[in-house]
Amino acid sequence: MSRNYEGASPTQFQRLPEYTRDEAWIRAFLHRAEIGHIGHTRDEQPFVTPTNFWFDEGSHQIIIHSNIAGRLRDNLEHNPLVCFEVSEFGRFLPANTALEFSTQYRSVMVYGKVTLLISNEAKRSALYGLLTKYFPNLEPGIEYRPITDQELARTTVYALQIESWSGKENWQEKAEESPDWPPLPDNLST
Repeated sequence: MSRNYEGASPTQFQRLPEYTRDEAWIRAFLHRAEIGHIGHTRDEQPFVTPTNFWFDEGSHQIIIHSNIAGRLRDNLEHNPLVCFEVSEFGRFLPANTALEFSTQYRSVMVYGKVTLLISNEAKRSALYGLLTKYFPNLEPGIEYRPITDQELARTTVYALQIESWSGKENWQEKAEESPDWPPLPDNLST
C-alpha cells in the first residue's frame, strides 16, 4: 500500500533511509557530477531535459543555460517550479533471488524555483562559473575569447534556487543474497 504523501515536502520520505546522504555529501556530488536532468511541465505534460550545469554553492543555486527560444524557456516561463536530478551508476549486481538484483548508484534530487538571469553581468558571471566547472584550466581572454554581449543576447541563463534536496547512495560491492538458494559466484557482476 502506498504512503500518503499529501502535503509532504518532496524529500520528506525515503524508502531506504540507510542510503540517505548528508548535505556535505550532496554538495560534493553536485560539484563533480557532469550532467543533470531538469524536470519541468507545461499544460500538465511533464518534460525532462538533460543539461550541463554549475552548482553555485555561494548563492545555493544550480545554474543552467539554453537558447533564448525553445521548449525549456517557454515551459519555465509558465511554470518555474522544477525538479533537478543528477546521478551516477556503477555496476549491475546480480543476486540469487530476482527481488535482490541491484545497481550501484549515487543520486541527488533538487527541488526549487527557476528564475531567468536578466543583467549581462549576472549572465556572464554564471556562464563563466559553468565554463570553469568543465574547463578549469582555460581562461577567458587567454585560451578563448571572452563572452560577448552579442552572445549573451542569444543565451538564456537560469538560476534554480534550491528549496530542498536529498542525496542517496547505494554502492555495495555485492547484492543481498538469500540463504534459501545457492550463492552466485563472485565473477557474475557486470
